[in-house]
Amino acid sequence: MNNEFVRTGALKDLRSYPLWAQEVMESCEPAKRAVLEHPIWAMMREGSLSDAAMQRFILSAWPVIEQFPQYMAMNLLKARYGRSRGENMARRWLVRNIRVEQNHADYWLDWSDAVGAPREVVLGDNAAAPEAGILSHWCWQVSASDTLAAGMLATNYAVEGITGEWAQLVTQDDIYAYGFEARIRAKAMRWLKLHAEYDDTHPWEALEIVSTLVGPHPSPETTNHLRRCVLNTYVYKRIALEHCMQAQQRNTSVQAVAA
Repeated sequence: MNNEFVRTGALKDLRSYPLWAQEVMESCEPAKRAVLEHPIWAMMREGSLSDAAMQRFILSAWPVIEQFPQYMAMNLLKARYGRSRGENMARRWLVRNIRVEQNHADYWLDWSDAVGAPREVVLGDNAAAPEAGILSHWCWQVSASDTLAAGMLATNYAVEGITGEWAQLVTQDDIYAYGFEARIRAKAMRWLKLHAEYDDTHPWEALEIVSTLVGPHPSPETTNHLRRCVLNTYVYKRIALEHCMQAQQRNTSVQAVAA
């Protein structure tokens, strides 16, 4: 039985990947849809998300944004050059992209300034609620303690992939962008625009690396573990969004009382 995976089809076609990968992604699709169909994205795009909810979103997502290069660095430590083709691919890809993620942290702070969450507050000692911090804790745990394949699948595939898709939802037209004054619009939108564009490719590259690391015929235990890694990312992201929406609901209740 050949246990070597070499992609021959298109990068962004799930059918180009081993059957186990196709089955894992298909089984995780409902959890992914629960994130992408969350009402927060439409409210953000339309400008109807309250300031409190938007600021909570910025603050709660910051740990993942700030730590993302560290997740990648911890996974890089697992990749020994020359041990396997998959590890060589992972090493080259992670080294190339760690610096890119640092720039993205700068752009997130530009966005936070523009929505009324000053970077001084974002960078301050803000103890995050458990609902807000659960995704960053998970990403740190899987990157620090699990296999290279699990760490990359949970972060570079699942986190980056879903981030690119929700960024596209928010930026699919100019409604959100034109909510900012012209003088700050470009800086305010830079993080969103970049993720709506480049993250369309990154997750697929990560999936190719993971498929190469694991091979086309992993054990059922390995497949089930990798499925759980992807599901955890999606479920914890949904929990964080619900935490943000609590602020929106409180704002709506206050307005109703005032009326």
